[in-house]
Amino acid sequence: MKKLKFTPVSADLQLKFVRVWITIDRTGKWGEDLDTPFPPGLEVDGTLNIVLVEPEIPQNTGNISRTCAATRSRLHLIKPLGFDISEKAVRRAGLDYWSMVDLTVYENLEDFFARTGAEDVWLTTTKAPGAYTEAQFRDGCWLFFGKETAGLPRELRERYASRCIRIPMRPEARSLNLSNSVAVVAYEALRQLDFPNLSPQGEMADPRPQHI
Repeated sequence: MKKLKFTPVSADLQLKFVRVWITIDRTGKWGEDLDTPFPPGLEVDGTLNIVLVEPEIPQNTGNISRTCAATRSRLHLIKPLGFDISEKAVRRAGLDYWSMVDLTVYENLEDFFARTGAEDVWLTTTKAPGAYTEAQFRDGCWLFFGKETAGLPRELRERYASRCIRIPMRPEARSLNLSNSVAVVAYEALRQLDFPNLSPQGEMADPRPQHI
């Protein structure tokens, strides 16, 4: 397979390139439609959807994208964003795992719900009445996280009041770091799903003698 070489393009077109690259990585073939995330039949059971509403700090989203890449979770970013995700910016940041991230960007929450039809949603917020461990996560569920300075919009929390979950912490603590929160909740969801399509063993599981 020929090595792809990116040239400066718009952010939207760059995201299409990312999707094509993921398709090549999984199938070895080019997709015919750049607007189609994956060819039919390539959806992975147990895949989570991580939704960041108006994220502000690029380092947090970078860490979250790495978590998504490692766990086969899809990443959804809802504008406005506090950083640049163009191909040039991604290359400058050295995100060597970026091609493994299934990323979609939306203009706003209305655009998100119109395009996804998401229903099985869970909202992570410090204002929730119960812990995230009380939730029953299912394949393909949507895990929402708010921006660093303000959290999730009040209207969204009120709309899904019964789906709001909290990470337990001391009362006087404002919140956890956003990327840490995503990792905590995502891995609980994956644990409940028995870590689908993820490897539970490392090289130490190899029965052959290890050289020290």
